[in-house]
Amino acid sequence: MLSSSDFASASWELVVHIDHPDVEEQKDVTLRVSGDLHVGGVMLKLVEQINISQDWSDFALWWEQKNCWLLKTHWTLDKYGVQADAKLLFTPQHKTLRLRLPNTKTVRLRVSFSAVVFKAVSDICKTLNIRRSEELSLLKPSGDYFKKKKKKDKNSKEPIIEDILNLESSPTISGPPVSPGLYSKTMTPTYDPISGTPASSTMTWFSDSPLTEQNCSILAFSQPPQSPEALADMYQPRSLVDKAKLNAGWLDSSRSLMEQGIQEDEQVLLRFKYYTFFDLNPKYDAVRINQLYEQARWAILLEEIDCTEEEMLIFAALQYHISKLSLSADIQDFTNESEVDEVEAALSNLEVTLEGGKADNTLEDITDIPKLADYLRLFRPKKLILKTFKQYWFVFKDTSIAYFKNKELEQGEPIEKLNLRGCEVVPDVNVAGRKFGIKLLIPVADGMNEVYLRCDHENQYARWMAACILASKGKTMADSSYQPEVLNILSFLRMKNRNSASQVASSLKSMDMNPECFVSPRCAKKHKSKQLAARILEAHQNVAQMPLVEAKLRFIQAWQSLPEFGLTYYLVRFKGSKKDDILGVSYNRLIRIDAATGIPITTWRFTNMKQWNVNWEIRQVAIEFDQNVSIAFTCLSADCKIVHEYIGGYIFLSTRSKDQNETLDEDLFHKLTGGQD
Repeated sequence: MLSSSDFASASWELVVHIDHPDVEEQKDVTLRVSGDLHVGGVMLKLVEQINISQDWSDFALWWEQKNCWLLKTHWTLDKYGVQADAKLLFTPQHKTLRLRLPNTKTVRLRVSFSAVVFKAVSDICKTLNIRRSEELSLLKPSGDYFKKKKKKDKNSKEPIIEDILNLESSPTISGPPVSPGLYSKTMTPTYDPISGTPASSTMTWFSDSPLTEQNCSILAFSQPPQSPEALADMYQPRSLVDKAKLNAGWLDSSRSLMEQGIQEDEQVLLRFKYYTFFDLNPKYDAVRINQLYEQARWAILLEEIDCTEEEMLIFAALQYHISKLSLSADIQDFTNESEVDEVEAALSNLEVTLEGGKADNTLEDITDIPKLADYLRLFRPKKLILKTFKQYWFVFKDTSIAYFKNKELEQGEPIEKLNLRGCEVVPDVNVAGRKFGIKLLIPVADGMNEVYLRCDHENQYARWMAACILASKGKTMADSSYQPEVLNILSFLRMKNRNSASQVASSLKSMDMNPECFVSPRCAKKHKSKQLAARILEAHQNVAQMPLVEAKLRFIQAWQSLPEFGLTYYLVRFKGSKKDDILGVSYNRLIRIDAATGIPITTWRFTNMKQWNVNWEIRQVAIEFDQNVSIAFTCLSADCKIVHEYIGGYIFLSTRSKDQNETLDEDLFHKLTGGQD
């Protein structure tokens, strides 16, 4: 009797539900276990009792009440705290997930539901051949996202079934990269840099991946434009509060899909979450560039980001051009030619290096601090005063602008000196109207000072605008990115130039487009179809000679040049405030925005940040900056962990450099985004 009672007290019955298609009705299995039995032993007993011969290595135990995986197989049941009342599920760790990509294509593939989302996204990106997976994440769409579409889905479910690219046969399994060459610096080009087609010499890589050449093309080429009716049926955010709702569904990168309530075969969105696109290279990034272009395109069409009508027409012209090239069957294979060019370029670079390079102005660059000096016009908005610009002599040096009554007084005291570090720089341009303006929002103790500068011509505007953009980031014109920034601004302005009517008239006769497909529904309503087509074709003349990949990159650059680019919005309540505000999170700053007017109130730069943390009890994010500035806010439109992860994620991405190996410090990411320390 004694030994029997001892046995009874030491062991107990544990019921485990089996999630397996061959086990009838997913039956429950009852095991007799003791608290000192390790999880691996429980799984071994289960497999023996199920008695089906197969590979069980992907199966693990999921604890329903505690919402966690029991992945540490050497831990005992006592250590995990598992008792007789525990509801355990024996289920595969890799399950089917439907991923809606930025190009609206849905991909079905097997994803780890037990790995943290950061790791799961990394594995997904390896499968889809997208480098820099740290820039992407998974977004669970709000009810509004598919709201308008559901009416159509009831009538016809066919298109949705057809639109799914099935990659289920190849699960994304954690471990080494699919191909060791994929992430190495000496890798051979995977794509043709001009047309974006997979390079024939590297198609052997795809044999290791579910991405066949055909599937790769589906992901690397732009989809045909949606009809205006389909576009009108899609969800469009109407206000900053609506935009804030879109960002509430980002999944927590430090937890698994299963822990966040994602179901098998559920649809989630794969999106670029962080707007810092590192090392975009057409030779390796055809899928990445195309998906980035598609995300930018939909942001413009659905007005998730604001742009002027002039800019909308440039985006429309580029879309029209890209869709024409994507549909063309006459894309040439430049692979061999580009390989020769690459070797020649490498040899010429080596030659320059061995000869010492061009040293004529190296010393000058080191000793001289570049400056700009010119006559510009200035306006400071005040209540009840008309917008009148007054001419002054401006001098731009380091990160500051000083202005004087005239050139002769430059050596004296300026009327005012504006420090642009940390300011907001907004273009105020209308090329057709010859208006080249720069709007500066300069942070001061009680908010933002608004200053308008007006340039005379596009070359002057490009130089001053580039200098302002760099100064806002704390960089001077001595920085290597200054000249490329000037050229980028000039190329964008030239795309806006109006062309001769005769060329457009002849193009209109052979027109093969539905112009409403390339602009937002609101813009389409303002113009007659023929008028809109004429204006798109007029803008198209400036980009008609561009190769496919260059046109996509130019579209991405134009998107990046918009004032609102890279801002992710959240509805928050600041400590001590009686009303709700919008918080804009960008790659280098936080902006407090008036929810009613959309006007920025204050900007805080990450470079001035000393520390940030979360009070989990009251769900409040607190941040300390230099000069004893501290802020605290609670998030109303999303969990505070999402905003905290955004800030930490951007700081993590700023640590990347081209010199380091492309393997990521995942521990550092979780340390910066976890919010526990």
